[in-house]
Amino acid sequence: MNQTVTAGAATGSLHVTSEIGTLKTVMLHRPGREVENLTPELLHKLLFDDIPYLPVIQEEHDQFSETLRDQGIEVLYLEKLVEEALHFGNAREDFIDRILKESKSNINGASESLKEFLMDLPGGQLVSKIMAGVRTSEIDEGRKRHLYEFMADQYPFYLDPMPNLYFTRDPAAVIGNGLTINKMHEGARRRESLFMDYIIRYHPRFSASKVPVWLDRDYDFPVEGGDELVLSGDTIAIGVSARTSARGIERLALNLFQKQDRVKKVVAIEIPKSRAFMHLDTVFTMVDYDKFTIHPAILGPGGNMNIYVLEKHEEDPNRVAISSRTNLIATLKEVLDLDDVTLIPCGGGDAIVAAREQWNDGSNTLAIAPGVVVTYNRNYVSNRIMREHGIEVIDIPSSELSRGRGGPRCMSMPLVREDI
Repeated sequence: MNQTVTAGAATGSLHVTSEIGTLKTVMLHRPGREVENLTPELLHKLLFDDIPYLPVIQEEHDQFSETLRDQGIEVLYLEKLVEEALHFGNAREDFIDRILKESKSNINGASESLKEFLMDLPGGQLVSKIMAGVRTSEIDEGRKRHLYEFMADQYPFYLDPMPNLYFTRDPAAVIGNGLTINKMHEGARRRESLFMDYIIRYHPRFSASKVPVWLDRDYDFPVEGGDELVLSGDTIAIGVSARTSARGIERLALNLFQKQDRVKKVVAIEIPKSRAFMHLDTVFTMVDYDKFTIHPAILGPGGNMNIYVLEKHEEDPNRVAISSRTNLIATLKEVLDLDDVTLIPCGGGDAIVAAREQWNDGSNTLAIAPGVVVTYNRNYVSNRIMREHGIEVIDIPSSELSRGRGGPRCMSMPLVREDI
């Protein structure tokens, strides 16, 4: 596996104006030692239902990466980009200070010894160690200064691992030529968006472009990338979900309307707030110009939903105009100027199959070109139904990747797509 990304590689500009435009550059994170720092006692806290087997999850992720490369897509790795970014300016020490502060290591008085430990690590080891977490057993006893650090029954980590990092979609998301760097809803994931913050600010591939940030991670209310769908150059959809707040969506819409001219509409789609329906992209994704996958359980009686279209206010630039809709198909036809829209049901609409395959992200597809998607092979009914609708489906192994409750779209952050 080749993870080399040179600072001078290609253009640093971001460009995503649809969900389905031919994918040119994508950012992934190969699961690492953070997965092996999961224990049964920590599963709930760290948002996992089970413990993946590291050699197999890495093998499956490598096959995912190779599948994308085989399609001519440039694959960048989060861990390598961060390592390279920290070579510039005072980024390295500043990054360590931010990580320690946001990890609340000062509460138990370990910040000083932790900083010494981390500063002594070489660049690549530093990034992988922060991602994997720092166990209390890793700090030499000569650096320990507090009584609790010597106790056998203390909490096993100074810094918690970040096992959700291989879902690169959520901490940040590209919209047009800029991005959101997100405040994550769950404390276990909140530090993740720091990595993208430093990449954008310090990595020469991106910093030279002065990439606009539509919403930063310091805003009080959460937004996550799994809820952000770029439907077209002028319209985005965002899920009001268990992880993304209505206030965050409104602030993002206002910022977009004030800072750029391309995006004109933000379609807020309310979905059930549950772990099974974590983000909009776990129940709804775009796979072609007029085709979408959907989990039927998000539709209310008569197929109705709570949908709101946010647009620039004609009189007050500090407000958004909000109008409501109830029918998803009608709304998609309206905002995308389509004569018809096809919703492809997860599991073919069978209640049992749909629930089972949606749990393993049967609706979470990564479009790599119009009508071409990457999916998990375990969702064979949903994959067959998509093929019957004319979609080219490239499926990948998923026995361990699926344990984290996220599919190919969750595992990928598109940086550059061709316009459609």
